[in-house]
Amino acid sequence: MNTDHTPLAEPVSPREIPDAAIAMIDAEGTVVGWTQAAEQLVGYSAGEVVGRSAVHMLPPAEDALRASAFAEQCRVQDGWSGTVTVRHRDGHAIKLTLRISLLWGQDAGIRWLVSVTDIGTLSSEASNGPVRESLLAHAPIGIAVYDPQLRCTWVNDAMERHDGAPRDRRFGRRLRDSLPAVEAEALEVVMRQVLASGTTMVHEYRAWSSADRRREHAFSASFFCLQDAGGQAMGVCSMSVDVTGNRRARERLAILSEASTRIGSTLDFMQTGQELADLAVPLLADIAVVDLLESVPFGLEPSTRIGTTSGRRPVLRRAGVASIDLGVLELPAVREEVIHVPPASSFAAALRTGRSHLEPVLDPYAGPWVDHDPTRAQKVRESGIHSLMVVPIRARRCVLGLALFGRSEELTPFQDDDLLLAEELVTRAALSLDNALQYARQRTAALTLQRDLLPKHVGGGAAVDVASRYVPADTDHGVGGDWFDVIKLSGARVALVVGDVVGHGINAAATMGRLRTAVRTLADMELPPHELLTHLDDTVRRLSEEDADAPGQVPAAVGATCLYAVYDPVTRRCTMARAGHPPPAIIDPQGHATFPDMPAGAPLGLGLGLVPFESVELELPEGTLLALYTDGLVESRNDDIDAGLDRLSAALTQTGSSLEDLCSQVIETLPTQAPADDVTLLLARTRVLEPAQVASWDLPNEPDAVCTARQAAARQLREWGLQHLVTTVELIVSELVTNAIRHSEGPSRLRLIQHQVLTCEVSDGNTSQPRPRHPHNLDENGRGLFLVAQLSRRWGSRSATDGKVVWAEQDLLSTAVAV
Repeated sequence: MNTDHTPLAEPVSPREIPDAAIAMIDAEGTVVGWTQAAEQLVGYSAGEVVGRSAVHMLPPAEDALRASAFAEQCRVQDGWSGTVTVRHRDGHAIKLTLRISLLWGQDAGIRWLVSVTDIGTLSSEASNGPVRESLLAHAPIGIAVYDPQLRCTWVNDAMERHDGAPRDRRFGRRLRDSLPAVEAEALEVVMRQVLASGTTMVHEYRAWSSADRRREHAFSASFFCLQDAGGQAMGVCSMSVDVTGNRRARERLAILSEASTRIGSTLDFMQTGQELADLAVPLLADIAVVDLLESVPFGLEPSTRIGTTSGRRPVLRRAGVASIDLGVLELPAVREEVIHVPPASSFAAALRTGRSHLEPVLDPYAGPWVDHDPTRAQKVRESGIHSLMVVPIRARRCVLGLALFGRSEELTPFQDDDLLLAEELVTRAALSLDNALQYARQRTAALTLQRDLLPKHVGGGAAVDVASRYVPADTDHGVGGDWFDVIKLSGARVALVVGDVVGHGINAAATMGRLRTAVRTLADMELPPHELLTHLDDTVRRLSEEDADAPGQVPAAVGATCLYAVYDPVTRRCTMARAGHPPPAIIDPQGHATFPDMPAGAPLGLGLGLVPFESVELELPEGTLLALYTDGLVESRNDDIDAGLDRLSAALTQTGSSLEDLCSQVIETLPTQAPADDVTLLLARTRVLEPAQVASWDLPNEPDAVCTARQAAARQLREWGLQHLVTTVELIVSELVTNAIRHSEGPSRLRLIQHQVLTCEVSDGNTSQPRPRHPHNLDENGRGLFLVAQLSRRWGSRSATDGKVVWAEQDLLSTAVAV
């Protein structure tokens, strides 16, 4: 258990140390004293906390009823220490170690002193002080509170054991009444400095302990400035501990300081286990063994909680082994070997209860576990282990494994303080293992999200052949904000999309998924590229506003770029627009690379939509290579973008390579295998539909055109060998041409396209998009589009330069529909 106190001081002049987070609470749970460090830790100033209930800082789940029960528990036990979750002022939760101590005042009044520490913020030096409470838990910590005139107002029972002065003789008096004059004056000088500066200081003094009158004891006192509701100094709190025999404690503090740098250097479960074993030998034990539950090294949390049983015999995997005798390293199993735990052993009990087991004198010939595991018992006898500690590795009410510490060469048996130190070491390893488990869980979720969001099978239909690559900069999580897509549109056309969301990791991937979905939805509306980007920009800004934390708060810009291109294999025309994204590379069939000059457009979501997006239309020969990419491919810390574009052009102009080979060759040209930004590459080689696959007819704006269109369509289908579609297509043509004649004044045009499906298109000069409706039984009109929808695999409409196009698709292998 870690708490926040100052480090033990050398017997020299006072010195400043990192502030401790201290609060004082009255019997009703109201905060009456606060420190600057407490404000830094949880964000609340003294004015916001003093005079209010301490429950205010608990998360919503920690309701008043639970807090009341906890307060009653503290009263019964005269205090409490452990780990709690506290709500920071900005709303996020902080996991803290906490110690609550009971203080007495005049007339039997009581108050509580609370000291808290955020373990994650402790440096190796600052952590020496907080460990004092855990290592010296059996050496009482004396606490006294003095008013601005340095008169004692509150004190705990432990102070009497420090200097022999009963608490009733302290109230209203200064230190000179209980300590020698020289010591008292030195301490009061420190206390005045604390009151004046508000900083926390430590000083070492000497006194005669009531528990040991044979010798003078050394005490280390930490002084904290308590503030009232106005932020003014209301008193000084002193917390002192007997450090007479602190040499052993200092050695342990040095071990824990070393543990902060040597344990948890990576997120590798097995390495963390070995680091724990290596640190314990020879500083604490002669032999150390670390075993993890078999699921943990695979990134899976144990399914069984502390105090519950699964009915299955525990299985462990050896993660760490260390010994002062290299010949004992195989005790009782080598690293990574599977270990079956005897059910009647102290090991099984520690796994089940989550409590440590200390056996100062180990009898390797006795105990139920010897009968269940004679091989292990023989190994123990051969090693000479005579004292044993078994410490469960716990995290979030789960046991992740066991750490075993034994002594063989060192004749002194393990004592309670050795077990306390071992538990501290194991706790630090448990934090690292728990972080690794959470990382593994988040990585799995991130990879699943990325896999689900990016297209699984990319195909360009009859329009293009495609290949792609994605290289995340966040190699740990494997996800980022880049995305690409190939969307099949009507009339054999295809949309090519590449986008880039600022940032990496799961949040960027989630935003990317929302934008990819938005692009697909807008693509289904058959919008021109510049209009699609305009709508996408609005969507991004709305998402930013919805994600704002509070009403009226200025939303954070999502920050994304996008390139959207539509290629038509019938006309060989490619229309594209970009929003702050790099232009595509175009390599003609002769191998010449160009980057088209097209308006850059503003990035999405930045509120710069006053500058409209613009589309550029190019005519591409068959076999033209289009390369869409993100800036991570052409930009690096060491080279400018021109060098990246030259490198890309050189890689793409290599002849005789397939698209997959070209993708690999381009990625291999990256300056480093760990790019600073996500890299996405989408290659598309254009195809052209043969003239025989397309048939079109101009139709006059008169009723006879319907019959003409039906006959022309039927004749063309028979030429293509699609007789089974004649009846269905005739009905579709009749309805679409009839609507064109009825709602448009000029001529119309019928076009049939045979590619992977059969597309029937009717274009006219009316810009209004058709809207299907469900007619009533007696209505004579309104059934045309409803009938088209019933007969088609899908249908829709899109805007054209001089009007609109209404289209419907049929599967080539479908059978005739009877109507």
